[in-house]
Amino acid sequence: MPQFTMQSELAIAPDRFWSGMSMRAVNDELNPLVHMTAPPAWRDGPLEAWQTGRVLFRSWVLLFGWLPVDRHALQLQAIDPAGGFVEESTSWTHRRWRHERSTGATPRGCLLTDRVTVDSRVPGLAWALLPVYRAVFAHRHRRLLQGYGAPR
Repeated sequence: MPQFTMQSELAIAPDRFWSGMSMRAVNDELNPLVHMTAPPAWRDGPLEAWQTGRVLFRSWVLLFGWLPVDRHALQLQAIDPAGGFVEESTSWTHRRWRHERSTGATPRGCLLTDRVTVDSRVPGLAWALLPVYRAVFAHRHRRLLQGYGAPR
């Protein structure tokens, strides 16, 4: 299964970073490349209030905010409100989409790590899409650095 890891050092303490995590924050990171729909109750709900082990909602993945490219069944496997989450979702395209996000404290903020593993329903599709997913996560990390800055 294709996978990749991306890291950025941010000038924000881990607890402050996680206190602002919500679907709105996810979409801020993805903007303007991708938008994920969410029911109103989930848009601003803090991550720590989300449940694990069940599909929370189904989201349209919209390229450039309007072109549907996938239907994602969002499910969290684990949540650590002070340190990260493990998402283990499915979609029309992927039998398995695993996104692990964690933070570790640094002297001037935190080190944010995203690990993504993809298992597509169509053989070879995950490998073909891997450069796209890496580009989207590189964009997310640039947006995070714009929002929180890099430690000096």
